[in-house]
Amino acid sequence: MATAHSHLRQSAPRELALDGPFEPRLIQIPEAWFLMGSASGQDCERPVHRVWVDSFLLASTQVTNAEYERFLKSTGSAAPPFWQDQNFNHPRQPVAAVSWFEAERYCSWLAAQTGRAYRLPTEAEWERAARGDLEQKNFPWGDEPPQSLPEYAMRWQTGPEPVARYAPNAFGLYNMCDNIHEWCSDWYDANYYAVSPDRNPRGAEPISQKGARKASRGGSWRHHVKVSRCSARSSIPPEFQYADYGFRVACSA
Repeated sequence: MATAHSHLRQSAPRELALDGPFEPRLIQIPEAWFLMGSASGQDCERPVHRVWVDSFLLASTQVTNAEYERFLKSTGSAAPPFWQDQNFNHPRQPVAAVSWFEAERYCSWLAAQTGRAYRLPTEAEWERAARGDLEQKNFPWGDEPPQSLPEYAMRWQTGPEPVARYAPNAFGLYNMCDNIHEWCSDWYDANYYAVSPDRNPRGAEPISQKGARKASRGGSWRHHVKVSRCSARSSIPPEFQYADYGFRVACSA
């Protein structure tokens, strides 16, 4: 297995040992202040602002097809649009083309199965986790461009790759800025950072449901540059099912 930059392996993952058959591998993200946003990114990433995030738990990987299949069988829910497509249905690939509402239903189902309050992460939680304590660096490994990653030109040819094939970030989280966009819990507002609270921000309140969008984070196998910056923000309407949208679960510590 190829490895990423050597300094990504210096910190051991802080994993939570779980016994339930449905539980993902969770990583505890320590509480901390961090600088959220980017002065050199898109307008929606400004202003850079200091944010406190309480300790929380985040799945080490994006939800896989194997994990999502348990949900489908348990609930009788409809499979995502690309479920039978060989470019998307490997058990270890992240489930793709799930709407925000479907991701929310999965979290509720997982919570009922395990007794743990699973949910989608906030944008602030996601960015805190992606950075891995590397303050104001562009990527989880630092500022080197994505093209410096091992085998970059060979990856993501026809769809997302199986999760955890390459080294995690300093917190032990895989694919935090690549592979597939990840839904967040927040309603999206391009100007939110100007009014965001400095402790545990939860996102904007939508003015109306018409045209409202949910925030997402992370890179995409479909993009020309496959890896996003830690601070990069994206959004789409919550009912959309795009081939490069998936999610990972979080819960409070």
